[in-house]
Amino acid sequence: QVQLVESGGGLVQAGGSLRLSCAASGRTASNYAKGWFRQAPGKERELVAAITWSSTYTYYVNSVKGRFTISRDNAKNTVYLQMNSLKPEDTAVYYCAARSDNYLYTNPIGYTYWGQGTQVTVSS
Repeated sequence: QVQLVESGGGLVQAGGSLRLSCAASGRTASNYAKGWFRQAPGKERELVAAITWSSTYTYYVNSVKGRFTISRDNAKNTVYLQMNSLKPEDTAVYYCAARSDNYLYTNPIGYTYWGQGTQVTVSS
């Protein structure tokens, strides 16, 4: 089984930056496509960014394009989300997740393994 542990959340002012990390462990953990989701109060969980194991393909939701960058270090079994120019609308609990294959997918149901979530709060 795969376990995911997130870190890097916190409180920042609008315009600031944070980098989230998600360390994975377990059999073949680095072979899976991985993604970052977020869920704000009263909102549905949405995929923010996703990446294949070789980093050849990435996905970003329109609202974060140009501001967020997803990357991964397979030697460390870690995926990152660099968040720049943060806005109050980015405030949410951020979750990392892994699929059981290497295809990008936007629906949460397509992800098998989940972290516990880390809070990101952006003040105005």
